[in-house]
Amino acid sequence: MNRIVKWFTAFSLTLLLVTTSFISVAGTQQDVARSSVIETIKKRGYMKVGISLFVPWSMRDKKGELIGFEVDVAQKLADDMKVEVEFVPVSWDGIIPALVSGKFDVIISGMSITPERNLTVNFSDPYAFSGLKIIANKAMTKGFTLEDFNSDSVTFSARRGATTANTIQQMFPKARLLQFDEEAATLQEVLNGKAHATMGSEPFPSTEVAKNPETLTIPTDQIFSKAAEAFALRKGDPDALNFFNNWIAINHRNGFLKARHDHWFTTTDWEDQVK
Repeated sequence: MNRIVKWFTAFSLTLLLVTTSFISVAGTQQDVARSSVIETIKKRGYMKVGISLFVPWSMRDKKGELIGFEVDVAQKLADDMKVEVEFVPVSWDGIIPALVSGKFDVIISGMSITPERNLTVNFSDPYAFSGLKIIANKAMTKGFTLEDFNSDSVTFSARRGATTANTIQQMFPKARLLQFDEEAATLQEVLNGKAHATMGSEPFPSTEVAKNPETLTIPTDQIFSKAAEAFALRKGDPDALNFFNNWIAINHRNGFLKARHDHWFTTTDWEDQVK
């Protein structure tokens, strides 16, 4: 009899521990779900998106309104969530600190996945892919080979904190690098003859050379620093990461992301909106 009592008591204690553990885990999962930025966005009724302006990812049209690939992506994401979208323009070198401090919910701004950035933020699956080309001052680089750009007598310009700046420093470590907060300023340095070259993602190099054929050239068709762009979000939010990844997968499959990318990166149909 005592053995039966002891067995029943042990069984009851085990069952109690299992039940308590299950309730604890379930409670923790619910707490995580409630703390997700997805729930915050739904309750607030709008999503705050951090962007940094550069053509054709995001830019101002003639009326001062935001347009571009990122704007289309963020608007579609908000529509699918049945919320509004609020864009928060930030300088590129301050965009990750602004996300971490809670100034917006997510970065959708052509941010390439890198190990260094990934130490501070989480990245979704890629929603776009890109690469860089050199845009050079034709007169200043006449007769240059690719190796000639790696010289202490050569000056590059780039947007501060961007992939272009990192790529230039890695590929041409001997060259001088001028860094600016705005993409337009980097090209202006090349146009003014104050920098030999800069780098940019298509269609930026081709369209700028077409507009300034006497001054600018693309010295090589080689594509550098092939990259994958992703949404960036704060760490510790598995529900948001799951939602963004699934949204990206669906919109790869249905062709939305490709169609909008092709519009902004392989055509100039949008140029009359900004000129």
